[in-house]
Amino acid sequence: MKYVPKIDPKQGLRYVLLLQLAVAGLLMVTQLFGLLPTWSQDKVELPSGPISPGDQQREYRVDRSLPGLVTQDGPAALPLPETFADRLTFEEVTLEGRGTGLLVTGQIDARASERFANHLEDMGQTPDFIALHSPGGLVHEALLIGRHIRAEELPTAVLAGAMCASSCPYMLAGGVARTVSLQGLVGLHQHYYDQPRYMPVMFAVEDIQTGQGETMAFLMEMGVDPSLMLYSLKTPPEQIYALVEEELTATGIATEIID
Repeated sequence: MKYVPKIDPKQGLRYVLLLQLAVAGLLMVTQLFGLLPTWSQDKVELPSGPISPGDQQREYRVDRSLPGLVTQDGPAALPLPETFADRLTFEEVTLEGRGTGLLVTGQIDARASERFANHLEDMGQTPDFIALHSPGGLVHEALLIGRHIRAEELPTAVLAGAMCASSCPYMLAGGVARTVSLQGLVGLHQHYYDQPRYMPVMFAVEDIQTGQGETMAFLMEMGVDPSLMLYSLKTPPEQIYALVEEELTATGIATEIID
């Protein structure tokens, strides 16, 4: 029997209010300090090397994975590209003990969900699992892919050597079972919304609230605790917050942890 975290609707509403207040405050501060010269802003020097509890924020990159953030005892579980393509790509793979899977790599671009659905339909057989290796991309497309994965009742996995960051965890959340290797990485940060610099705050906040609400509803639908979003809200877009084992299991974004 698969473990599905219980979501308290009242608790979820409290999260919504807290998220809205936090986003509104962050947006107003960003607009205020965005008017100041960039030389007045101190650059945060991030640590490097493997993460550990309490030391989990690192530089965010979309061009390549970050192999030094987790300790690997051996090679990656699957052949993975050294750099990320600027669009989502799909490759059929075989992994001993797990069967035939679909490796999903690259940035989540426009119409990625449509291409994903078409590729699944064109495969000769339903894959045994969906393996993820992506720095993220468009949130809406990631949510659509996650929902399609759930509709097909497929498991998802972030295996040794793989990275699933930014909006990629929403694809991971779609799996009926979600396997994460301690030698892989699941990371979150604030989603970037391309708003005009001088757009009135109340309109920008309304748009962000809508997006946050859709994302929260998706997580609850998938059986993932919406508190997962708190890790993303506290991390700037240029950084990534890597989840440790306790956070992966407590939020339900992982239903199985492997070495």
